[in-house]
Amino acid sequence: MAVANPDRTPSPQTRVEVLGNIGPNWFASVMGTGIVAIAGATLPVHVVGLRAFAQVVWVIAAVLLVALILLVGGHWLRHPTVARTHARNPQMAHFYGAAPMALMTVGGGAVLVGRDLIGGRIAVDLDWVLWTAGTLGGLFTAVSIPFLMFTQHNVEPDAAFGGWLMPVVPPMVTAATGALLLPHMSAGTARATMLYGCYAMFGLSLLASLNIIAMIWARLTLYGTSGSARVPTLWIVLGPLGQSITAAGLLGASAGLAVDPELAEDLNAFAVLYGVPVWGFAVLWIALATALTVRTLRRGMPFALTWWSLTFPVGTFVTGTSQLAGHTHLPAFRVAAAIAYAGLLFTWLLVAARTARGSLRGNLLRLPPSAAPVKASKEPVT
Repeated sequence: MAVANPDRTPSPQTRVEVLGNIGPNWFASVMGTGIVAIAGATLPVHVVGLRAFAQVVWVIAAVLLVALILLVGGHWLRHPTVARTHARNPQMAHFYGAAPMALMTVGGGAVLVGRDLIGGRIAVDLDWVLWTAGTLGGLFTAVSIPFLMFTQHNVEPDAAFGGWLMPVVPPMVTAATGALLLPHMSAGTARATMLYGCYAMFGLSLLASLNIIAMIWARLTLYGTSGSARVPTLWIVLGPLGQSITAAGLLGASAGLAVDPELAEDLNAFAVLYGVPVWGFAVLWIALATALTVRTLRRGMPFALTWWSLTFPVGTFVTGTSQLAGHTHLPAFRVAAAIAYAGLLFTWLLVAARTARGSLRGNLLRLPPSAAPVKASKEPVT
């Protein structure tokens, strides 16, 4: 994503005009903020004041969501032609998946955290509304954005990057957050359908994500990294990994409400049989992404909204690790969840502060990046 020239602060009038350039990628800030609240609420380690902190962060995420809906929605109404260019931009189009995930993140936080502030009934009703809208939006992006890639976007052999995962991950968020609604449904066919529907969403997102992760790995192997602000999007790979572990754990724990005890026991076991091996690969990816990010930072990686990729995916790793701690009762997973949450807090504070500063200066309120492909490269062997 392009970063504006920081040498001059725009006038208030200019700042108002460039608000129309706020695109779907801004919803990543809601995702990254909301997951801090959710991860804090589900952390298997007791920390004094953490619950209150999570409530404050959830409120911030909810306010951000409302503000962005008004800004982006108003932009679509006033300048529909300009807004549609985002969908034709091979880099920006993928981030339309951020909006559905932002809705469901705030909705899930309402049940886990917000109920202390707005009441249980309102929290559940709010979650149903946001989950339904996010699910429909996520299914739309999971189909429409790949379709555009297949038929219209100019895609180079070295073009695969973490942003490609954004349109196909929302159904996995549907599966994880849908599990939170199962206890609030009446027993019977509807609840069983909800459970199986969430597992279908789980498979839809997982298989699509594995294809894309393989392409990202191949691109890194054959062509290297872009050496730009796009490098943090490598962390998005953690999103489907951590969210799938979370979904498997939550669905397995709630399966007894909807299906026969024997099947429920198998689904609960699947949470561990699937979650632990995927968790191992997630740890490997954290090591690789950290090394590549540090390497690029040393070479002067500019700040951009892509840095929010360091928050939500890491947050899903925290929630996934917390689920494994609950299912296995192993102290190792509790410690790992606490360490990962500490890292999440550090990166969230850093990225949030940089985003606020860049927004006030107008650096981030620029036109979306060029549609020209970003070239990847490796260092020459010496």
